[in-house]
Amino acid sequence: MKFTIYNNDKGSKARAGEILTDHGIIQTPIFMPVGTAGSVKAVHQHELVNDIKAQIILGNTYHLFLRPSLSVLEKAGGLHKFIGWDKPMLTDSGGYQVYSLSDNRKIKEEGVKFTSHINGSKLFFTPESVMDIQRTIGADIIMAFDECTPYPCEFNYAKKSMEMTHRWLKRCCDRFDSTSGKYGYDQTLFPIVQGSVYKDLRVQSAETIASFNREGNAIGGLSVGEPAEDMYAMTEVVCDILPKEKPRYLMGVGTPINILESIALGIDMFDCVMPTRNARNGMLFTSQGTINIKNEKWKEDFSPIDPFGSSYVDNQYSKAYLRHLIVSKEILGAQIATIHNLSFYLWLVKEAREQIIQGTFSEWKNKMVKQLSNKL
Repeated sequence: MKFTIYNNDKGSKARAGEILTDHGIIQTPIFMPVGTAGSVKAVHQHELVNDIKAQIILGNTYHLFLRPSLSVLEKAGGLHKFIGWDKPMLTDSGGYQVYSLSDNRKIKEEGVKFTSHINGSKLFFTPESVMDIQRTIGADIIMAFDECTPYPCEFNYAKKSMEMTHRWLKRCCDRFDSTSGKYGYDQTLFPIVQGSVYKDLRVQSAETIASFNREGNAIGGLSVGEPAEDMYAMTEVVCDILPKEKPRYLMGVGTPINILESIALGIDMFDCVMPTRNARNGMLFTSQGTINIKNEKWKEDFSPIDPFGSSYVDNQYSKAYLRHLIVSKEILGAQIATIHNLSFYLWLVKEAREQIIQGTFSEWKNKMVKQLSNKL
């Protein structure tokens, strides 16, 4: 993997760059649609490419391990071939499931014991096994195994968890460096900064992660319920320490405003289920603000979903029609809303990139944040 920075914004720490992988180029800043189990919900792969303009998507180690299983993925030649996706891909290590499945897991130094949410079977993930699983899945960028702490989180717990995450990282790197990819292309390992909302822990973790000198770095344990101000503060602290010449990935973030503010702090990569999950529930993100399409006010509004949007669905379908589909629980409604939201997210980061290149990002960002705050 190779990362090149082409432009730096003068009024912030935003930068426009490019990540080169064996499956293609990723222009940064970038948003990555989440395809947890090998599917970005409600959209076809051709729509991801042609309509949404996605450059990279995500898969999840824990979920793919359970279904369809590693044996199926290996026989298929990896997740790329299994789902018909020939662009870059990233897999989360399952560390987030350590957080989200707190009632069904037990953490030990050796690793994490899970109870499958599907059939109740017992699973045991270690840093080494997670590297092996992600080798078999075959993503271009794979994540180190970590513990994503909850919010709020006591300092002592956050410290112990962070230190264990660092020890796990050493084991991840040793296993990753002693193995090779299975499908004839390179994979890249990103470590993850932890430390909850404690500045001294975040500083310590960022310095430790940077010392491993991997090709990119991630920031985890944020967007888990903490105030946005804390998220930005921790992100800024970490970005000031992580190497500037390497991509920075803020995991699980977030709203369009979160993304713009974090780009200004020096973040290059984002992912979040919000655009897809909210779409299925009738919440639309637009260039003028958010829309709850279920509201009665849209019942006879025959204007485009977003007249300033970049997706074909924005001008092909009216708000009234989409409201009808969503209220009627028609599958097409979820599909149209999802394509719209993801197209908007990809448009937003593309426009941010262009503004950075033109040297107008800060002024544009401040204007967009105000517009995006509107509830229409």
